[in-house]
Amino acid sequence: MKPVVIRPTPGTVEYTIVASRNKHYLRLADEDLISLVESGDSGAFAALYDRHSRAAFSLAYRMMGGRQAAEDLVQEVFLRVWRSTGSYKAGRGSVRTWILSIVHHRGVDLLRSAASRRRTQDKVEASAESSQPSEAFSEAWRNTQRDEIRQALGTLPPEQLKILELAYFSGYTHMEIADLLDLPLGTVKGRMRLGLKKIRDYFSSRGMAIPG
Repeated sequence: MKPVVIRPTPGTVEYTIVASRNKHYLRLADEDLISLVESGDSGAFAALYDRHSRAAFSLAYRMMGGRQAAEDLVQEVFLRVWRSTGSYKAGRGSVRTWILSIVHHRGVDLLRSAASRRRTQDKVEASAESSQPSEAFSEAWRNTQRDEIRQALGTLPPEQLKILELAYFSGYTHMEIADLLDLPLGTVKGRMRLGLKKIRDYFSSRGMAIPG
């Protein structure tokens, strides 16, 4: 595991925590180390880290399922330990139990956040796919109404035309078009809707039917 790097607020001393070899700290109980850490003793913190980081990493790895995510979680947890030792209450359990509870709660938060992001992404992608050009429209382009649709496309503003071309003729999804053109997904979908409406209005004004 990489060492924990403590970066206090700007203007204070930066502590880089490495394996402690000071026998004085090694003889101290966890509660004594916590008291020293609260007063800013980096050596005591190093001893605390050496003593409990392996157990913290083991729990983090089981929760996060990957080494990098587990290492990041452990580093974040020990930063919290450094900054909030005053929140430790001996009557509620051992120092190790306290540290592992921080790992658990923060790990749960991260997993929930990741799950929420995945659900949001799934909804966005589902929404994008559901509003893609219809197969009937695309088939019309490829077949009998190709010339008429080309003429209708020629009436569109360039920004709408570009998106419809990418969607119909190149097969890109909304998400892919947004990435390709560096546009918000909502902008892509809005221009798509406006472009489709103008094409349908074009056909309707000429008494022609367009599939889809």
